Amino acid sequence: MRRKRRVKGHGGYGRRKKGERLVTVFGIVAGVFLLTALLLFAVRIREIEVTGNKQYTKEQIIELLFDGTWSRNSAYCYYESQFREHKSLPFIEEYRIDFKSPTRVEVVVFEKSVVGYVSYMSSYMYFDKDGIIVESSSEQLPGVPWVTGLEFGRLLLYHPLEVVNDADIFRKILNLTQVLSVNEVRVDKIHFDSFGEAELYIDDIIVELGNDENLNGKVEELSGIMPELSGLSGTLYLDTYDENNSNPMYTFKKR
Repeated sequence: MRRKRRVKGHGGYGRRKKGERLVTVFGIVAGVFLLTALLLFAVRIREIEVTGNKQYTKEQIIELLFDGTWSRNSAYCYYESQFREHKSLPFIEEYRIDFKSPTRVEVVVFEKSVVGYVSYMSSYMYFDKDGIIVESSSEQLPGVPWVTGLEFGRLLLYHPLEVVNDADIFRKILNLTQVLSVNEVRVDKIHFDSFGEAELYIDDIIVELGNDENLNGKVEELSGIMPELSGLSGTLYLDTYDENNSNPMYTFKKR
């Protein structure tokens, strides 16, 4: 009777081959990951578009947001904009960074709405249409009128401006600034006297508006007259405006 021969298996060899393949696959994956990481961190943002900005120029926004060594790195910028708290910028409510491509982004700016500011100690307190102080700054913001003649109590950020002498003043300010904006009249300063009547300061011109009756008509007249007063210095009296007068005459006193 013949004995059956036992053949040794090759399990050890197979396990070695499998282990080598795993090491190879791991090495390839690690290499691809490392190469991808290197490529990502080598890509830089080269083109930046800014929209929604009025108070700041495009260059100022770029300087404020992309001021660090890594800020223009595409991967780092994406991580910062998506997963970290955004920078706090004066007069900016919020912003977002939209990637159009790895090298091109759009910065969308949402500015705080301000209609004027008052001077308090060494700061300028900016308020919105409801009289809420939304920003405090040491700089005068171009295009926002300085409002004077108000008597106010305490001034706290994100709280209403407490006006003592005229509780209806913000309605007057809002109406006036809206009418000025519609007629594209730029004003440096709005002064309210003790009777609540407004004076406008435009470069070297003072405009006496009087009370807020017929405000639209007064500002429309002002818009048409201002080109004739370019380069002059003096006071224009529009407090005599009469909407029923089809051929009005106004007094301008030179200084």
